[in-house]
Parts: sequence; C-alpha cells; structure tokens
Amino acid sequence: MHHRTLGKSGLGVSAIGLGCWGMSGSYGPADEAESEATLRLALDRGITLIDTADSYGENGHNESLVGRVLASRRSEFVLATKTGWVKRPGPDGTETVGVDGRPDRIRSACDASLARLNTDVIDLYYLHRIDPDVPVEESVGAMAELVAQGKVRALGLSEVSEATLRRAHAVHPIAALQSEYSLWTREPEADVMPACRELGIAFVPFSPLGRGFLTGALTSRNAISEGDWRAGNPRFTDENLARNLALLRPLEEIGQAHAVQPAQIALAWVLAQGDQVVPIPGMKRRTHLEANIQAVEVVLTPGELERLNASFPPGIAAGNRYTPEVAYWAGR
Repeated sequence: MHHRTLGKSGLGVSAIGLGCWGMSGSYGPADEAESEATLRLALDRGITLIDTADSYGENGHNESLVGRVLASRRSEFVLATKTGWVKRPGPDGTETVGVDGRPDRIRSACDASLARLNTDVIDLYYLHRIDPDVPVEESVGAMAELVAQGKVRALGLSEVSEATLRRAHAVHPIAALQSEYSLWTREPEADVMPACRELGIAFVPFSPLGRGFLTGALTSRNAISEGDWRAGNPRFTDENLARNLALLRPLEEIGQAHAVQPAQIALAWVLAQGDQVVPIPGMKRRTHLEANIQAVEVVLTPGELERLNASFPPGIAAGNRYTPEVAYWAGR
C-alpha cells in the first residue's frame, strides 16, 4: 500500500481510505456481518484511514459500528469523523435535513462521537457542512478548542467554497478538505483544489467512483435496490442514466489495456491528481475493497490521462449531483 500525508497535520495515511457511509444503509440494506469483515480486512490490507460521521445511519449507527469492530486495533489507523448534519422534524411530520454549526452543539457532538467510537481522541474532525447562520470562524473556533483539549488531533471541512476554506484556515490550520470528486464531478479543480495546494491542505475526494456509476455495474435503474439513496438522485433517473452510460467507453477500453476493471481506472485517475489527494471510496463489501486496492498499483500513461481528461470535461455528467434540498448546503 502506498502512503500520503494529510496536509501539514503529520498524519500519514494509506493512499486510499475507507468511506463507511454505505455500511449504514445509504446504498440499500446494510449487512452488519459483511461490514464488520470489511472493516477488519481493510486494516489487514494496509488501509489506514477510516472515514465515518455522526449522521451516518440512525442514532450514530456508523460510528458505533466502527468503534465496536475496531476498538482493539485503534493504533493501526487514522480515525476521521464529521459533525454538522442534523435531522429535524418537518411541518408535515417528516424528517428534513439541515446543519448545525453552533459551538455548543459541536462540543457536545464531539463528546457523543468519542463515546460511540470507543476512543479518547479523534484524529481528523470535520465540519460536515457550513451552517449559514453561524460564522465559520465560530464553528472552527469551537473545533480548535477540542484540539487544545486533546479530544481532536486535526481539523477538516467538507464541501466548502474556496473563500470559506481560507476564512477557516485563518482561525486554525485545516488539515483536509473533503468534497465529491471524480471523473464526472470535476468542479473542485476550478478553485478549491488549487487553494488546497497553496495552503498545504490535503484534498479528500468522496465518491471517487461516481457513487458506483464509474464501476460499470449500474447500467439501469433495476440495479438500484429499495432504500438506495441513488434512487432519488438526479444523475440516476432513467433519462440521465441512459445518457451517462456513453461516458464509460474510455474507462472500459483503458481498463482492458491494463487488464483491470473500469473502477480501477477511475480511481487510478483520481490518485494521479497529486500526492495531496487521498480518495475515500465507499466500500461495504470485501470484494469492493479488494478491487479498489488494486487501483493503487495502476499507473496511467500521459496519453491515457489526457484521453480521460478530454472524455470527462467538467460538467459532462447528465443531471445535478444533488437534489435542490441537499445542494443548498454544499459549496458555502
């Protein structure tokens, strides 16, 4: 396994990390036994960055899973978690999503995460989204207090604008910025990735495989099971999915040249964007884990990188990456 460093934090991690959201039912029914086996295998195979959040699953399910399964191996990995997403009852009785970046809430959320994760310290603590009602300086200031108290080692942000990143970094060094980034979501290249390079901040792409689309396994809506988050995502409507399928040909052809699958090529492209880039593909099965690890060894030629860049220009994907309700909170 190759290794990279999370910005100037001094935290060394494997070149790819393990995103745990899918283990709590976001992409169809959860399989607790398979999730446990995948977490253990990840450490066995040299993955040393485990990424979770207090909002993954009901009542902190994902953090509790990680804390229960990996407590005895805590020294073997860098633990990242996030706070800020909250669920509130809507006027019609249904739940709505929102954010809460108030300092008091961040402090109490951190204590709750520490308990669920069965640890004394969180290595990398992210603000999951920016609260428009709370200046980012106040939110990050509270997180900096957690560092001073020894509860957190380094700070991160998720899905923020360049301007917000700079404001936060002026309060306390930001070790990592997490955003969606893949061949079909390249918008971060315009501003936040250059800012990360300038400031010495790691860039941590989530969904580097296009929420599974770039693996080639999602060729129709029939592949999306009941309860799968993608069922309501604009890029996976019947019309947009059919249009997006045409994008897969270069991945398939380059994969054939390397004797690997499209997923490995898509992930190898992300890894080729610089040593400051540490993708965290979602992996809830051991087969996914083994396949993604193979991508670390794939070296794309300059010609192959050029072809992929030309085939997947920013904005090429059909459909927005979020519904309007969720998009409202991204990029602040």
